[in-house]
Amino acid sequence: QVQLVESGGGLVQAGGSLRLSCAASGRTFSSYAMGWFRQAPGKEREFVSAISTTGGSTYYADSVSGRFTISRDNAKNTVYLQMNNLKPEETAVYYCAARRLIFTTTTTSYDYWGQGTRVTVSS
Repeated sequence: QVQLVESGGGLVQAGGSLRLSCAASGRTFSSYAMGWFRQAPGKEREFVSAISTTGGSTYYADSVSGRFTISRDNAKNTVYLQMNNLKPEETAVYYCAARRLIFTTTTTSYDYWGQGTRVTVSS
């Protein structure tokens, strides 16, 4: 069982930056691949980024590639999402998720989810 708690959301102007954190419980964090997803009002939840168990492999949605950076600290049981040059259309609730071993980009393949943190980007 893994419990995930996101933090770091808030209000930011377009072009600004935020760093999201996701703290995980449990002693086996390093065996879980982690993903970040987001859900805007009235839209489906979508993939943002994912990272392998060791942090050696990362993957990004085309829409955020070059602006967002995912990272993890297994000693702290935490995964991060650095978001730069944010756009108003990226206003959403951001969720972190965990699944055993191999990361994917599909929401249905993740076993554990946090409660989400809200990001609002003003124009």
